[in-house]
Amino acid sequence: MTYRTVLTDYFAAAIAAASPRLALPPALPKGLVKGKTYVLAYGKAAAEMALVAAETLDGPITGLAVTRHGHGVDLSQTGIELIEARHPVPDDYSLQAGTKMLDLAATAGPDDRVIFLASGGGSALLCAPADGISLAEKQAMTDALVRSGAPIQDINLVRRHLSRVKGGRLAALAGARGAELYTYVISDVAGDDPALVASGPSIASTFYPDGALSVLRAASVDVPEAVRAAILANEPSPVPTHPVKVIATNGDALAAVEARARADGWNIIDAGKALTGDAASCGKAHALRAQLVARSPGRHLMISGGELTVTKARKDGQGGPNLEYLVGLMSALPRTAKIEALAGDTDGIDGTQDNAGGYLHASWVPQDEALHALDSNRTYPLVERFGGLIMTGPTRTNVNDIRLIAIEGAST
Repeated sequence: MTYRTVLTDYFAAAIAAASPRLALPPALPKGLVKGKTYVLAYGKAAAEMALVAAETLDGPITGLAVTRHGHGVDLSQTGIELIEARHPVPDDYSLQAGTKMLDLAATAGPDDRVIFLASGGGSALLCAPADGISLAEKQAMTDALVRSGAPIQDINLVRRHLSRVKGGRLAALAGARGAELYTYVISDVAGDDPALVASGPSIASTFYPDGALSVLRAASVDVPEAVRAAILANEPSPVPTHPVKVIATNGDALAAVEARARADGWNIIDAGKALTGDAASCGKAHALRAQLVARSPGRHLMISGGELTVTKARKDGQGGPNLEYLVGLMSALPRTAKIEALAGDTDGIDGTQDNAGGYLHASWVPQDEALHALDSNRTYPLVERFGGLIMTGPTRTNVNDIRLIAIEGAST
């Protein structure tokens, strides 16, 4: 017997707990405005958030939502345009979305209301390069940073300094003529700082040009002079004070899992709600902890969340951070261990592959095969060979990763 079905159900419960349809309607403002309501949505949950907003808000609506290719919904009856773009490196559609959203924001007037709907992934999907740099230059910086394994906060710091839309600049433009502003956020960042989600197009940010250049240096990225000049030229934009609310988080998803598991009789082990760092290393550390837990009687479920990264990923590699974590876990477990695990990204995409994550049992994977897969960044083929890939398709939310380790204790 394995607990694969149970763990998969718990993962589905985590995703459901962060659904825009559950989290957004109670938060939206009530009543009419004299003019129009602008819905400006960006991120992997943007299309679903925009649809829910259109179904909930009163009065005439216009707007734009930009999400990842394949993560859209039908917005044709809402008055909100949909653009699908590339992630994690922006493309021409990202640029189109950035240009259109800036133009749309500039038309909001004193009788209008602007609703910003932010979710993870918006940093790449909504792109308007700073004056003096090209899309190709911004793509090169983003690609180099992603492949370096830099933390997402560092990547977004650089993105913010190379943008005309991030760091509050979109809201500064939308509020310049007195429109009423609101921001609602589905958080995919550790600590749930709304200014960090999608690099905060509607939220004032402090700019650190020297810090952005330090991130690029630490990642050994060659910086063209035009990029350096654009970073150094940054100054904050005056963003009108307005309500900002985080409506769904990784903590909400983990709480849903914990409630279900406790009701089912599991002993819960909290392994951290905002983990960051190298995915394989974290998996190996959790293997040691799981073996200690296994000495105690009963059924134990080790739960963790946050966002891990693949450090120095190979260009020909296959497998995102959740598979790296799983294979790292298995590489440090004996095949006799009664330990199994699921790790997945709540947006339905682990890195750049088609899977949300994966499931493995300790008895399946020889340690030497696991270590080889980690060394070559080829975890996807390994997990696929064992039938362990978890495929959800686009979930239209994004509160980062959920990791579940089932451990049968000594007396079981």
